[in-house]
Amino acid sequence: MKKITQGPMRPIIMFSLFALSFLSLSRIALSIWHFERVSDVQGWWHVLIQGIRVDVATLCWLLILPAMLSVLLPTNGTLGRIWRWLFRSWLTIGLWILVYMEVSTPPFIIEYDLRPNRMFVEYLVYPKEVFGMLWVGYKFELLLGAIATLLSIWFGWKWSGRWIDEITPVTWRWRPIIALIVVATGVLGARSTLGHRPLNPAYVSFAPDPLVNELVLNSSYSLFFAIDNMRKEQNAMKFYGEMSEQKVIYLVRKSSAKDGFIESTLPTMNENPAFNKGTRKNLVILLQESLGARFVGKLGGLPLTPNLDKLLVEGWSFTQMYATGTRSVRGIEAMTTGFPPSPSRAVVKLTKSQTRFFTIADLLGKRGYETQFIYGGEGHFDNMKSFFLGNGFQKIFEEKDYPEPLFKGSWGVSDEDLYNKAHDEFTRLSSEDQPFFSLVFTSSNHSPFEYPTGKINPYDDVANTRNNAIKYADYALGQFLAKAKDSNYWDNTVFIVIADHDARATGSHLVPVDRFHIPAVIFGKGIAPREDDRLASNIDMPPTLLSLIGVNAVSPMIGRDMTKPLGRAQERAMMQFDKNYGYLTRDSFVVFSPGEKVATYHYNFNDNSYEPVQLRQEDIDTAKANALFGSMAYQNDWYQTNSP
Repeated sequence: MKKITQGPMRPIIMFSLFALSFLSLSRIALSIWHFERVSDVQGWWHVLIQGIRVDVATLCWLLILPAMLSVLLPTNGTLGRIWRWLFRSWLTIGLWILVYMEVSTPPFIIEYDLRPNRMFVEYLVYPKEVFGMLWVGYKFELLLGAIATLLSIWFGWKWSGRWIDEITPVTWRWRPIIALIVVATGVLGARSTLGHRPLNPAYVSFAPDPLVNELVLNSSYSLFFAIDNMRKEQNAMKFYGEMSEQKVIYLVRKSSAKDGFIESTLPTMNENPAFNKGTRKNLVILLQESLGARFVGKLGGLPLTPNLDKLLVEGWSFTQMYATGTRSVRGIEAMTTGFPPSPSRAVVKLTKSQTRFFTIADLLGKRGYETQFIYGGEGHFDNMKSFFLGNGFQKIFEEKDYPEPLFKGSWGVSDEDLYNKAHDEFTRLSSEDQPFFSLVFTSSNHSPFEYPTGKINPYDDVANTRNNAIKYADYALGQFLAKAKDSNYWDNTVFIVIADHDARATGSHLVPVDRFHIPAVIFGKGIAPREDDRLASNIDMPPTLLSLIGVNAVSPMIGRDMTKPLGRAQERAMMQFDKNYGYLTRDSFVVFSPGEKVATYHYNFNDNSYEPVQLRQEDIDTAKANALFGSMAYQNDWYQTNSP
C-alpha cells in the first residue's frame, strides 16, 4: 500500500486532484455569474461534465512528460537532486499558469464576452501601453493577479516539495513498463477521444451562445489552443472547409456586384470610374474608437453624441453600416485597404502584407497626394506604424509629436489634441495647394476612459466610464467640425466619420450582428444630406470615398462604390467574430464556425432575432467563398499594389 501512495505518480495524482477541483470551482463560479445564459440553453450538466473532460485533457498535456520522467529517473544522487528541482519547478509553474489564467478570466469576459484567447497574447507585445492601461483602470485586477501569483507559487513550491520528497521509486525492471503505461494513458487522456482528431473546442460546443461554449473550456486550454491556431491561421479552409480557387474567385467577383474587372494576375483587380468628374478633392477619414451604433442617439442608442447626431442629418449617413470585426486593426484594415475579414489576424499585423500591399494611401500617393496617419498614441501599437510606412503612408504623427498636449492618458494625448494637430496639418497643406489624404484615429474612448475634466456634463456619476468617454470624444469631434467648417480646406475635402468597431462585441449568438452595427457619415461641401438604409460593410467605404474625391481607381478591392445603384439582393455585410465568420444579406445570415456545420438564419433587423432557415446551396457557397477569400488572397499575393 505504501508503494502505491508514495510511488512516483503521487505528485502527479495530488497535483491533478487539486487542479481539477480548482478548475471546476472556477467554472461553477463563472457559470453562476452567467446563470441566465447557461440556463437558457439548458447547459448546466454539459458545461460541468464536459468541462471536467477538458480539464483532464489539459492536465494530461501538462503532466505527461514529468509523469514519464518521474517513473524513469532516480530521486537520489546528483541526477536525482536536479530532477527533483526540475519536477518541483514544473508543477509550480503549471499551477501558477492554471490559477493565473482563471483569475484573469472575469475581466476578460467583461471586455470581450469570451475566455482569454489570441487577444490575450497580442496585447502582451505592448507592455508599456497595456501596463499603463491596467495601472490606471484596473488596479484591483492587478492586485488580485499579484496575490494569485504569489499564493499559487508559494503553495505549488511548498506542497510539490513535500509530495516529491516522499516518492518511493519502483524497481528498475518495472520502470519501462510503467513508463509506457503512463505515456499511453496520458496520450489517451490528452486526446480525450478515439476519433481521428483529438479533443478541440468544437467537440464540446453545444450552444448558439459562444460564451456558454467557452465556459466548458478552462482559460489555459483556451489560450494555448488560440496560440496553436495562430501558427496556422493563414488558411481559412482549415476552419470552414475547402473550395477551389476558381470557384472562390468566381463567386467573390459575382457577389461584389462589380462590372469593371480587368485582366490581371490579381483576380479581383477592377477599375472603378469616379462619381466626381470635377476637381479632385482631399480625403479625411475620422476613425472613431469603439463607437457602436448603440451609443449614438440618432441610431437609436444612448444620448451621448449630439454632434455626431447633427452630422448624421447634415451628411450622407449610412443607417445599416456594419464593421468587419471587433478590433481596431480590423477597422483600420477595412478602411485603408478594403480587405475583407478572415480568421487570421488583420493584415496590419501579418508578415507578407508589410510592404507592397494595396492601400488607398499608396494609390493616392502615386496621384500626388500627401498621405498621413495622425494618432494620439504610440504608432508602433498593433504594428500600425510599420504597416503604414511600408504601404504608402508618407507621414506618421504619434504621441511624441505633441510637445505640449492639453491632456495625456494611458493611450496617448486627448482627442482634442489629436484634432488640433489634424486641423493644423490640413490648414498647412491646403495653403500649399497640396492635395492630401489623412487617416485620423481617435483613442479617448478606450479603457480606462481618461479625458480632460471640465469639458462635458457627465452622463454617468463616476467619471471614467465608457459613456462619459464617448461624450467627451463627441465633444472633441464637435470642436473640430466647428473649425473645419470655417477653414481653408473645407470646400475641397471629403470627410467620413466612421467607427472602427463596437465596444465589447457580446451576445448569445455565434456572431452577434447588432454588436457590429456602427455609425458612418460622409460629409463636406457638395455632399447632399441623405439617409441611406442600404445594408453596407465598412469595406465598401474606400471605393466609395475614392469615387467621391474624383479618383478613377484601379484596385483589388471587392467593396462596393455606394455612389452607384445597388439592388436589394446585392446588399451584404461580412463580419468576423473571433473564429466565427458571418455573411449577412437582407434575406439571410450564414455563419461558419471551425469544425461545425454551417448555420443559416433569417436575421430580423428590427428586433435582432435569428430564425433558423434552410437556404439554397448557391447562397451558402457565396458566403463560404467570401469567408475563404481573405486568407486565399493573402496567401497567394492577390492583394498587392498594382504598380512598383
